[in-house]
Amino acid sequence: MNQTTVPSIPVDAILQPIEKANGLPNQAYTSNEFLAQERDHVLGKSWAGLWFASDLPKKGYVKPVEFMGLPLVILRNKQDEIKVFHNVCSHRGMILVHDEMEVQGALRCKYHSWSYNLDGELKGTPHLGGIGQQKSDGFNHCDHGLKPVRSTVWMDVVFINLSGDAPDFEDYIKPLTAKWDNFLGQTGLDRLRTAANGRGMKIAVNSNWKLAVENYCESYHLPWIHPGLNTYSRLEDHYHIMYGDNFGGQGSNAYRLYDQAGTALPRFPEWPQEKLEQAEYVSFYPNVLLGIQADHAFAMIIEPLSCDRSVEHLRLYYVGEEALSDEHAASRNATLESWRVVFSEDIDAVEGMQRGRQSPGYGGGVFSPVMDNPTHHFHQWVARKLKAAQASGGKIAE
Repeated sequence: MNQTTVPSIPVDAILQPIEKANGLPNQAYTSNEFLAQERDHVLGKSWAGLWFASDLPKKGYVKPVEFMGLPLVILRNKQDEIKVFHNVCSHRGMILVHDEMEVQGALRCKYHSWSYNLDGELKGTPHLGGIGQQKSDGFNHCDHGLKPVRSTVWMDVVFINLSGDAPDFEDYIKPLTAKWDNFLGQTGLDRLRTAANGRGMKIAVNSNWKLAVENYCESYHLPWIHPGLNTYSRLEDHYHIMYGDNFGGQGSNAYRLYDQAGTALPRFPEWPQEKLEQAEYVSFYPNVLLGIQADHAFAMIIEPLSCDRSVEHLRLYYVGEEALSDEHAASRNATLESWRVVFSEDIDAVEGMQRGRQSPGYGGGVFSPVMDNPTHHFHQWVARKLKAAQASGGKIAE
């Protein structure tokens, strides 16, 4: 069992009421050792975003991915279920899947040709017991399949829980779905469809992953970072979101529905008429950013590469098959371009904060007790994860 030392930071100072609290210290943003510890004690103890299920379009499709240095593989099995495994052969630890592809038969290791079905079960072990012998006394194939990673899919995002001991996902997500049911009903998300024009958009950012989350949580920066957006969705049109322990962000009461060339995008039929200009932008802690509007939704997964580098992966979703027709292409493209502009405008802000974290003159900062509540909420979430790990001696389950 791997064990990592829990970082020693002043978590109690972060857990103070917002008027007295400090923010996370510089080392939480500038240390790769800290990042490795976060993988096990912060992201790994939660439901973290890994990738998008819609990128595995058919049964038998497999995709290798890395999560903070861990080689993993996502696959869609013959029962059309998404599963995640550690991407290593159980024999000698060789990387099993090297390329994204459709698999007709089994997953086969290039090293000694051990093979696995799409449920991770070990099926083929050539010459295991000698030349031409597939079996060996005392060797039970059932004990040596691929090691699964606890996973689930919601709103197209493949979520993983590395430690295996996070609350059940249905319970974890309930504070958010209880609120969003007011907009979408209980089946609204089932209507979402992925458009080709939003697939594969990514933004490389020279900053720690947490700064992207913090920036997304708050609208305080709107007048200065997003002057165009602020002309119609002003700072005063926004409200704070803190749903339970694991979700924070902002809402807007001045969202503009997309209607290019006189063709409005289809809307969620359950969305209340009096709330058509309301939208919500929620950080699903630790690393997923969500947005819902009456006529589309999006999900962004923040991939931490190092303490000062991240990649933001964006997918856009529209309401029903009709929304993907040529008739609505102009509105879809306008939607994508508007988000491309907004997210690009944030790059200078988060990169500037990252550079600022190198200064000994900064010690975690303070919070506006009126404007920074969601940001403080996220800092407290991280601090609580670290405090729990410190209390348990910094050990994590296999």
